[in-house]
Amino acid sequence: MSGFASDQFDENGRRGSAQRRVLLGRIVGVHGVRGEVKIESSTEPRLAIFDYAPWLLETAPDVIERIEKAHGRAQGKGVVASLPHVEDRDAAARLIGAKIFVPRAALPELQGEFYQDDLAGLEVVNLAGVSFGKVSHLFDTGANLVLVARREDGREHLIPYVPDVYVQAVDLAARRVTVDWDEDF
Repeated sequence: MSGFASDQFDENGRRGSAQRRVLLGRIVGVHGVRGEVKIESSTEPRLAIFDYAPWLLETAPDVIERIEKAHGRAQGKGVVASLPHVEDRDAAARLIGAKIFVPRAALPELQGEFYQDDLAGLEVVNLAGVSFGKVSHLFDTGANLVLVARREDGREHLIPYVPDVYVQAVDLAARRVTVDWDEDF
């Protein structure tokens, strides 16, 4: 899975609770005239996005709609979904750009591994002990992921997320990522 959001939401999608949410995809278009939407899925395999529920569909900042169960299928190289309340092309078109989140608790626990979302807010330090700030987010370049560490003054460090090369250790208990990266980069 790629991407994460550090916002806190309750089980109904209301901002401000202690529950985290994880970005799994977004709506990128419409399909046909019956209200189906095209989905860009960040899950592997791409249809695994339908294994997670509920979806917290962010249609605008601070506007979250809870979708208990979406259904879908592969369509060419993409994914097409049917949402319970969307019955025509116009309703589907209004959802283009919406982000699909799930509560972090909906994801299975991993043994000896972690989700990208678990890195949000961890302090990033290099081997010399210099703090680069906290993990803001990761993004995918196609070649590898890039960890973005942001300091309180707004300065960002972009560090290739390559374990055992640039990322030396991730300690979730200590809330720290240790990197082999020069402070001047």
